[in-house]
Amino acid sequence: MSDLSHFPITEKWPAKDPAVLQLYSFPTPNGVKASIMLEETGLPYEVHKVTLSDADVNSDAFLSLNPNNKIPAIVDPDGPDGPIGLFESGAILIYLAEKTGKFIGSGADKAKVIQWLMFQMGGVGPMFGQLGFFYKFAGSEWEDKRPQERYINEAKRLLGVIDGELANRDWIAGDYSIADMALAPWLRALDFYGAKEVLGWDDHKNAVAYLDRFLERPAVQRGLTIPSRD
Repeated sequence: MSDLSHFPITEKWPAKDPAVLQLYSFPTPNGVKASIMLEETGLPYEVHKVTLSDADVNSDAFLSLNPNNKIPAIVDPDGPDGPIGLFESGAILIYLAEKTGKFIGSGADKAKVIQWLMFQMGGVGPMFGQLGFFYKFAGSEWEDKRPQERYINEAKRLLGVIDGELANRDWIAGDYSIADMALAPWLRALDFYGAKEVLGWDDHKNAVAYLDRFLERPAVQRGLTIPSRD
């Protein structure tokens, strides 16, 4: 049996089966990237619900694995050089893709997949997240609307980039890949933010069809609810 006792996170979230990959997550756009990838690959894993409360993400146990206090994070007992802990959703996707040889391609195709994954990590995720804050959450109450306008306009620009790239292909980097698992959950988040209308979502026909294709995948449907919010 694998020994994960040197990972302090297992004290707060004990592993029932230390021989399988341990996922610490919550079903946010970033969190579901990992669960969708695990469902797509069929890797055995065990999930632990880490809420966004300070009691969880700012606990000593969680910070021991991710000092940046963000989900998701993983511990893989079957790492390349022994058990390994990882955080950052993009790094986790690349790690799992290389571990399984799936959803990342090779050569030039792999470079394109990573390119679009970085586009999501460095652009879509941060900008859409700020859009949510300034359009739906506390920032929406600020009298100064310049930040809100800034993120609406940037989200529109990014959505236009995505829509244009999908004009002649089904998936953002060619074949279905980890780039799609990173990007599509953030497009789905626009509904949660109530921002589709202000961004002209329905006018972006390629992006609309793309998200529909993504949501039709059985592994995606499972991954979107792992772990359960209840």
